Amino acid sequence: MLMTDNQIELEGPAAPRAQQKNRNRKSVFDRANGTSTSTNETMNKPNSKKTSELLRRRDAPLETRTDLTASATKDITATMNAILADVFALYVKTKNFHWHMSGPHFRDYHLLLDEQGDQLFAMTDPIAERVRKIGGITLHSIGEIGRTQRVLDNNAEYVEPLDMLAELADDNRTLAARLREAHNVCDEHLDVATASLIEVWIDETERRAWFLFEATRRVN
Repeated sequence: MLMTDNQIELEGPAAPRAQQKNRNRKSVFDRANGTSTSTNETMNKPNSKKTSELLRRRDAPLETRTDLTASATKDITATMNAILADVFALYVKTKNFHWHMSGPHFRDYHLLLDEQGDQLFAMTDPIAERVRKIGGITLHSIGEIGRTQRVLDNNAEYVEPLDMLAELADDNRTLAARLREAHNVCDEHLDVATASLIEVWIDETERRAWFLFEATRRVN
């Protein structure tokens, strides 16, 4: 019958050394097992700081490390996601009017709205990525954009060309005002990077509103 190492009885001078080796091996195992048990008990304590941190990370796997406070991340994320939804909505509206432009100034207006649409779309990725950089979650779908946007859609079959431009001018002025509000939120939380981006977007938005206003000046 085969015997395990622990069952083998050694004789002679080697016996004491082998027995001591087995005792040392058991001691190491006991210490390791004790440490493991102690660690598990610590992790299972409801008030364990380590456990709370692990649970928080598990519940927020997309959380990005940032030196901004949790309150800052929450406030800036909500503000910038609303801006992102507005920018997407205004982009689609601008392209809608670009596609459905008509009349004697078709080429000029068509190209103007194409340029403005490209500028709006170029804002979307930096806004969303900024939200992720500060540890927030950004928009996921068209449905979420629709639930979040504050820009009103225009689904009319026909809109006069000058009415298109006037409506977009109003929307861009409103967007500029909301960008200033977002800038104030960033200032409150010392988020200089997001505030710096917003300053550029305010300038671009005011430029779009200016061009649209000038294009309709003769009827104002």
